[in-house]
Amino acid sequence: MLDKLIHWSTRYMAVGVMIAGFLGILFPAAMKPYARFIPTLLGIIMFGMGMSLKAEDFRNVFRDPRSVAVGAILQFTIMPLLAYVLVTVLALPPEIAIGVVLVGCCPGGTASNVISFIAHADVALSVSMTMVNTILAPFITPLLIYLIAGTWIEISLSSMMFSIVKMVLLPLILGLASNYFFPRTVSRFSRFMPMFSSFVIMVTVLCVVSLSGRTILDHGLVILVAVILHNLGGMALGHLAARRFSMTPQKVRAMTIEVGMQNSGLASALALMYFTAAGGIAGAIFSVWHNVSGSLYASYCVGKDEEMGEREETAPLHVKSHS
Repeated sequence: MLDKLIHWSTRYMAVGVMIAGFLGILFPAAMKPYARFIPTLLGIIMFGMGMSLKAEDFRNVFRDPRSVAVGAILQFTIMPLLAYVLVTVLALPPEIAIGVVLVGCCPGGTASNVISFIAHADVALSVSMTMVNTILAPFITPLLIYLIAGTWIEISLSSMMFSIVKMVLLPLILGLASNYFFPRTVSRFSRFMPMFSSFVIMVTVLCVVSLSGRTILDHGLVILVAVILHNLGGMALGHLAARRFSMTPQKVRAMTIEVGMQNSGLASALALMYFTAAGGIAGAIFSVWHNVSGSLYASYCVGKDEEMGEREETAPLHVKSHS
């Protein structure tokens, strides 16, 4: 029963997040007091990510450093540049535009690893890219945000770096240490982390929507358009760039997913901490949309593999019939 609940919570997370969004609009006062706990909950997610990592994941980085390096470069160039283009072309107001920028400057999230597994992508590469980009995030993410949005909104570079270290890097390291020193104990709890991650994303969406329901009603459509274009543009450019670097089909899939799927929970948390709740809307919507687009892409990849398998099975029969 518990395994079914864990499976359901991750498989249908997008549905749960949408329900959370509607509840946030209908009952805004209910969740407002809990917004201050989001950074702590995000830290627990990153702790869980650390617990899921093994020495093998670090070895994979050194086995294929070129692909991991390309992934990091694409992650921190394509999505930030797309964010800048979108907020400029769509002429988004600053309090909303900062949310799109935050999403673009954050690293990939753990959801990309799940989607990569479903899509028959190179999961080892996906995990390695998520891990490396997450470690780089405390230093690169605030700098990118400052470079893109520093001229039209006040940004505390050092304070944001310190916050990401506390929310992301420190919990990740503690999770790694826990898995190294107490592997048996960690194995009992790690299976619950996907369900807990889904729960935190839902709570984040609830809080963001509760605090900025009026803005969503007024600007929700244009934010949705920006999020969809951001995500699909990132996936498309990640795919093209990976093919340009002559990567295997499995690596191309992993790169496509990793570049387009962001740690939107971190984006929303930073918006609530340093800007306005309206800045967290893009991250909240991204949390729903990238799981939908990622799942559709994974289904396409699986279908393509099945089609290729059928062709390989029938090919000898054709040869035989002509002999």
